[in-house]
Amino acid sequence: MDDTRPQNMEGLCVSDCRRCPALVDSRSRIVNGTGPSDADVLFVGEAPGGQEDAEGEPFVGRSGSVLDDQLRTVGLERETVRITNCVRCRPPENRDPTTDELENCRGYLEAEIDRVDPDVIVTLGKVPGEHLLGRSVAVTSETGSVEEVRIAGTPRPVLVCLHPAATLYDRSQESAFAETIAEAAAIAGVSPTDSGGQSRLGEY
Repeated sequence: MDDTRPQNMEGLCVSDCRRCPALVDSRSRIVNGTGPSDADVLFVGEAPGGQEDAEGEPFVGRSGSVLDDQLRTVGLERETVRITNCVRCRPPENRDPTTDELENCRGYLEAEIDRVDPDVIVTLGKVPGEHLLGRSVAVTSETGSVEEVRIAGTPRPVLVCLHPAATLYDRSQESAFAETIAEAAAIAGVSPTDSGGQSRLGEY
């Protein structure tokens, strides 16, 4: 989908897009991914919520705090990973993005994945898991599983993970979420004892 690829690939920034009328009406801004353009770990969420739309950054607020805390636990910092969404504009009333909206934004996501070239892609929640794996995903039972998926012609390891908000609603999910984030760090070659951010310790 060449017409949906970002014009500014160096900055990985989509500055204007009007392919989804409902999202154009509901957004206050386009929320692009944040983090290094060569990060070893790329987290993919569903879509911006109200706070993300207001601040212009993915995974802020309570869900973002849960993710940040767990990243630090496994030797990662938010500044060393890249975080993005399947859809870059807030859907009305925080509904799930439609199939058409996901497809309209797919080129941007594929271009970002290609540019970042991460060691592992971590899907946060059901929608990004199903979008990238191309099948139905039972997130609760599949969290922690890794599947190789061809994305824009390149095989990529995709790690299924619970959405961090799941741990806020159901404390029993905390350990599974923590273990999956630890697995992402291990694939990227990061140890919990590392300090100062990401450090490669050899191939996983």
